[in-house]
Amino acid sequence: MRKFLLPLTVVLSLSAFAEVKVLKNFTLIDGTGKAAIADVGMTIENGRITSIGSAANIKPPAGAQVIDLTGKFVMPGIINLHGHVGNTVDMLQNPKFFTRENIEKNLRTYASYGVTTILSLGTDQDLIFQIRDEQRAGRPGFARVYTAGQGFTIKGGVGGSPPGTYNPEDAGEIPKDVDALASKKADMVKMWVDDALGKRKKMPFEMSKAIIDNAHRNRLRVAAHIFYLADAKQLVGAGVDALAHSVRDQPVDRELIDSMKKHRTWQAAATLTREASMFVYAKPFPLLEDPFFARSLSPATIANLNDPVNQKKIASDPDFSKYPSFLETAQKNLKRLADAGVPYGLGTDSGPPGRFPGFFEQWEMELMVDAGLTPTQVIVAATKSGAEFLHAADLGTLETGKWADLIVLNGNPAANIKNTRSIDSVYIAGNRVAP
Repeated sequence: MRKFLLPLTVVLSLSAFAEVKVLKNFTLIDGTGKAAIADVGMTIENGRITSIGSAANIKPPAGAQVIDLTGKFVMPGIINLHGHVGNTVDMLQNPKFFTRENIEKNLRTYASYGVTTILSLGTDQDLIFQIRDEQRAGRPGFARVYTAGQGFTIKGGVGGSPPGTYNPEDAGEIPKDVDALASKKADMVKMWVDDALGKRKKMPFEMSKAIIDNAHRNRLRVAAHIFYLADAKQLVGAGVDALAHSVRDQPVDRELIDSMKKHRTWQAAATLTREASMFVYAKPFPLLEDPFFARSLSPATIANLNDPVNQKKIASDPDFSKYPSFLETAQKNLKRLADAGVPYGLGTDSGPPGRFPGFFEQWEMELMVDAGLTPTQVIVAATKSGAEFLHAADLGTLETGKWADLIVLNGNPAANIKNTRSIDSVYIAGNRVAP
């Protein structure tokens, strides 16, 4: 096949039409864990970073948009490795809400809080693949979505019901369902292995093993919802690729740590905010007075959270007294795994009622620091590590050649993690998407 080369004059004239932005005079936190660098300039061409260096040495091309960020801090966009999109309106969850309008609303909300990428884990319908593929063919105007499509649970088990999940009756049904996910190029496979503190049926190991084996046959990875240490050990030994929640019934032990390191299993998400959401709404919630939190909530949602009847209903849960200890155990286990060198990211289980997209990722970072991680460790988990888990080589850090997915902040998040909330603006693929 013959190859045709454009004359140099044509190449130069085409480059003249490139969309170029130059950000300058900011402090860079690039997501790699390196120390912050002051007085930086960044050139972005057609959504990708083409140069980073001293602001004094940046020479903006003719026609470039120059944005002075004096006094600001710039970090990569946050990557959430465990969320759910499209199924919730106000405080109601129903598959009928899974529409393009609602999905895109969720993704815009995530972006407004600095969450530029989300992995939606297991409650999606086929529309999500169309939206994902549209994004990857161009430059998205809201948070990037990765998806596990329909996850696997069992009838009467934790996780949901059709059309949001597969509900196989036996392991023999699993190969065709995994093949269907592979044909849609799912980014992950999700399964639920839990009994809701003895209230529901748990997926038998025979089925979870079949899911792992068939996913790996299709070169797909598997993330598992777990609660118990015993289930985590069994699934890690069977080759599961990621735990989508922390172990919460007891401390993780050396056996699990060694097995996770041997099998290169990720603690993809600790979902600390998910645990907090199980009990914090049982009394008036102080964050309702915080505009950063409340700005994304509808009046109906605020009324629900303020309703004493609903607060009393939450507190009347027979297991209510256990929930704070589950959060504490999850935090301790995250720190223990991190210290041991097990790879981990950031994930929240946001999306269902009471688990609010965007804010929960911000709150998760605070709870991770409360667990004993440093702000820099948390930033890396929420950016570089998230991209590594997704095999997204052009996301996660602010380096030459990568997409310009970034947050401009008014405060230094490496000094105080809550400064990730001091959002001046958010960019995805070089386009300002918020505010």
